[in-house]
Amino acid sequence: MTGAALRARGFTLVEMLLALTLMGMLLALTYGGMRAATRATDKGQQILEDSSRIRMAHQFVRRQLTQMLPLAFEQDPMNEERIVFQGDRSSIRYVAPMPGYLGFGGPQVQELFFEPGDDGYELVLTHALLQGFEPDFLLQQEPIFLLGKIRDAQFSFLAQDENGAPAGWVDRWETTSLLPLAVSLELEFDEDVYLRWPLLTTSVRTDGIGSGDGPVVNRSYSNAIQDLIRKRGQRE
Repeated sequence: MTGAALRARGFTLVEMLLALTLMGMLLALTYGGMRAATRATDKGQQILEDSSRIRMAHQFVRRQLTQMLPLAFEQDPMNEERIVFQGDRSSIRYVAPMPGYLGFGGPQVQELFFEPGDDGYELVLTHALLQGFEPDFLLQQEPIFLLGKIRDAQFSFLAQDENGAPAGWVDRWETTSLLPLAVSLELEFDEDVYLRWPLLTTSVRTDGIGSGDGPVVNRSYSNAIQDLIRKRGQRE
């Protein structure tokens, strides 16, 4: 039998095995590339969702802090002083208008705080009407979820001395009859969140009861507060 006749019979077993091996390698490479592309797409989508959620939470908290009102929501039973603001590292309580239809009925007592969640800590909000307010009213509804996957966070407050001048940052607010000059929120996410929380440090509008309609604040005093805020941001 000639060589031409042998070749006409077809592929040998070795040739078939080699072809199947090469095909398997090509399929594996193709599948690996598709999985990598899918993971990259999923990661990109997750980053977009996280970015949108962080941006909305940042804007909401900033808006509420700048609209705080020096209105009393409780009275200290020890000295009968009115309480307009309470705050520590993990929570703040204050009075401000709520946005949109949630603001029906006038100013509301609001509490921003961190609580344990399924994946790290969560930043949540509760609120109740100021009129006829009782602390238990804040517990009558489920907290509004703002942000999750938080590893560490803290509020801090810009205090003032006896002359009303800025006196530095504290992590617990003791003078509950007065609003702080400014409020800061520092926050770190878990490792699977690929974005950072922009440092939130904002002054409180005590002029015009938070509406901007009252007397103009002394410019040098306002500048001193803004300088402290900028220095804090640069330090971070």
